[in-house]
Amino acid sequence: MRKLLVPAAAAALLATSALSFAATQQHATGTIKAYDAKAQSLTLTDGTVYMLPKVFKDPGLKAGEKVSINWEMKGTTRTVDQVVIVK
Repeated sequence: MRKLLVPAAAAALLATSALSFAATQQHATGTIKAYDAKAQSLTLTDGTVYMLPKVFKDPGLKAGEKVSINWEMKGTTRTVDQVVIVK
């Protein structure tokens, strides 16, 4: 019985940590109001500001473009994981 308890507990721990990670991911869609490549920020028309990672590769973002954003909250900052232009 003990031989099964440790692996079962480890599997349960790994499963809950994966679920908690997935729960932190957020999704948003909107229209770009401003994109500042130097400041690494993206502002949507609703006023929400997202910070882009330093390794972000611009897919051609510009004001008026509709985008889909995957992001997560890091402290008080919305940090972007992925930005996709919606056609």
